[in-house]
Amino acid sequence: MSSAKNININLKIWRQKDAKSKGSMETYKLDNVSTASSFLEMLDQLNEQLINDKKAPVAFDHDCREGICGMCSLYINGRAHGPETGTTTCQLHMRKFKDGDTIFIEPWRSKAFPVVKDLVVDRSAFDRIQQAGGFVSVNTSGRTIDANATPIPKHDADKAFEAAACIGCGACVATCKNGSAMLFVGAKVSQYALLPQGKVEATARVLNMVRQMDEEGFGNCTNTGACEVECPKGISLENIARMNREYLSASLK
Repeated sequence: MSSAKNININLKIWRQKDAKSKGSMETYKLDNVSTASSFLEMLDQLNEQLINDKKAPVAFDHDCREGICGMCSLYINGRAHGPETGTTTCQLHMRKFKDGDTIFIEPWRSKAFPVVKDLVVDRSAFDRIQQAGGFVSVNTSGRTIDANATPIPKHDADKAFEAAACIGCGACVATCKNGSAMLFVGAKVSQYALLPQGKVEATARVLNMVRQMDEEGFGNCTNTGACEVECPKGISLENIARMNREYLSASLK
C-alpha cells in the first residue's frame, strides 16, 4: 500500500521578468501536493494553478528529470538542489517536506551565471570552458585503433569515470563563497588527463580551460570544500588538486 499523502505548502519563489529587470521573492500557497511527486512535478502543479488563474507561470529549467542532464538547478531552502545530499532537484521528492512547510526557491547566485528569467540562469560559461579544451583528438583516417586495444590501469580508469560523472549543473559554483568553478573544470581536466587518449592536447587543454574560466569571471578556490559536499555526483576535491598539478606542469613547458 502506498504511503503517499497530500500536503499543503507555502512557496517563496524568486520572480524576475528578464535579465535587466529587478527581481523579488513572491509567495504562493499550494494545496494537495502529493508526497510521491517530485519537486519539479510540484512546480508543474504550481504552474498549472497559475495558468488557470491567468497568471504568468514560473520559468525553471528541466530536461531529462533523471538526474543526468544537470538542467534542474535550483537553490532550495538555502542549499543547492535541496536538503538531500547526492541528489539533483529532479530527484528530490516532496516526502522530504512536511505539511505547512514554507519552501524558499531561488536560482543560482553567481556573477558568471546571470539570471535569464525567474529560476533560469545562463550557464553558457560552462559551455565555453568546455569548448576551450574539453575534447580529445580522434583518428578518422580509416586506420583507427579500437579503444579497448589501449591498456589503461584500472585505478586510472576508475578515477576518469568518477570525474566524468560531473553533469555540469553548477551547484559547485552556486555553493562556493567565491563562485569558483574549479571543481567543474578540475573534473573536466581530470577526465582526460588520466587517459592516454587525452595526452595529445594535455598541455593546451588545461591552459586554455583555466584561462577561459578566469575570463568568465568565476572566483578562485580557497579550499572550503562546500562544492564537494553539495555536488549531486560527489565529485572529489582531488580533481582540483590534479588540475593545479596539470596547470603547473603545462606552464613550465
